[in-house]
Amino acid sequence: MTQAGEVIRVSAALIVDDAGRLLVVRKRGTTVFMQPGGKPDPGENPAQTLSRELAEELGASVPVEALEPLGSFTAAAANEAGATVVAEVFRARLEGPVAAAAEIAELRWVHPREFPGLALAPLITEHMLPLLPSP
Repeated sequence: MTQAGEVIRVSAALIVDDAGRLLVVRKRGTTVFMQPGGKPDPGENPAQTLSRELAEELGASVPVEALEPLGSFTAAAANEAGATVVAEVFRARLEGPVAAAAEIAELRWVHPREFPGLALAPLITEHMLPLLPSP
């Protein structure tokens, strides 16, 4: 259980396909879409965390060396009231199909023009939009 005021550290992926759509996921039991990724296991650095999480959540094999660091971003946590998320964000490219697995209930490829009709995590709306390629 997350406490109000808690800081949650995660690694997150900015994944955009050739059509300019952003890959977002929704965890089981939640309504807000966020970037794929998650919390580190003991001893992992942020890139290792993301590589592991992409394999667990999407069945995607993305080597650590293929992740492009984009920076550290802070926003209100999407699904934990009163908590803050600090995300190490990496650009990643996926090869082949992906599917929701582990705690992921749904994944979607969403074009930026579709964002207004979708419940998106503050990390996306506040920080990731400027990182998307221009149309």
